[in-house]
Amino acid sequence: MTADPAELVALAGQLANAAAAELRNRPEHLQADAKSTPTDAVTVMDRRAERLILDGLKTVRPHDRVVAEESGDNDRDADVTWYVDPLDGTVNYLYGIPHYAVSIAAAIGGEIVAGVVVDVARDETYAAVRGHGARRAQQPLRCTAQTDPALALLGTGFAYSATVRTDQAHVVAHLLPKVRDIRRLGSAALDLCAVAAGSLDAYYEQGMHPWDWAAGTLIAREAGAKVDGLSDRPLGDGVMLAANPTLFDRLHDLLVAAGAI
Repeated sequence: MTADPAELVALAGQLANAAAAELRNRPEHLQADAKSTPTDAVTVMDRRAERLILDGLKTVRPHDRVVAEESGDNDRDADVTWYVDPLDGTVNYLYGIPHYAVSIAAAIGGEIVAGVVVDVARDETYAAVRGHGARRAQQPLRCTAQTDPALALLGTGFAYSATVRTDQAHVVAHLLPKVRDIRRLGSAALDLCAVAAGSLDAYYEQGMHPWDWAAGTLIAREAGAKVDGLSDRPLGDGVMLAANPTLFDRLHDLLVAAGAI
């Protein structure tokens, strides 16, 4: 089956927006369960939105590999791999905080070529095709040109493991006096889109899965940001950082000095 990135991003947009519409029908009782830790929540709506996306992919592209947050990996040998997060920001959704997203990305030969993130509460769609820039509601995106960490607004997130959170708290304590401020908004996909749109100067986080960052990483990169692991480690292995290239290098050194890996 052919794999035109423009067709893949169109399909991702269609399915992500359909899932977002489903999530807006938030029931009174979300039937929340715990996953990896008691604080790591999943709701009936995570599963419902994911099923809608997976059924759509199966109908249109039945031979592709799919890696999804709730359903895992179908381990299919295929040219195209989809990374699906049906509800990034589940805790925000659970508490009625209007900051959560649907994230879908497609990779060909291990390279992310298409990505869509839908900000559900704001009904805004971020999208990118590799080599063709990033857009929000058809408007081109560009990351900020801020190069001074002392004037940079950063986004971050925290793991569900108490041990990892303790390490992350030490990094924040070291970093906070050296930057303008740090925000913890609760959705990695939207944080990466915020870097792309210039609403954050940078974003860093530790210990994420591919479905967390795949679409947002492409969108940020296509808006001019550098997105990579610390000390040349691959994405998903340790801390990832997103910022314009000059700020990236300066924040990289601050994070390493703070003990981030």
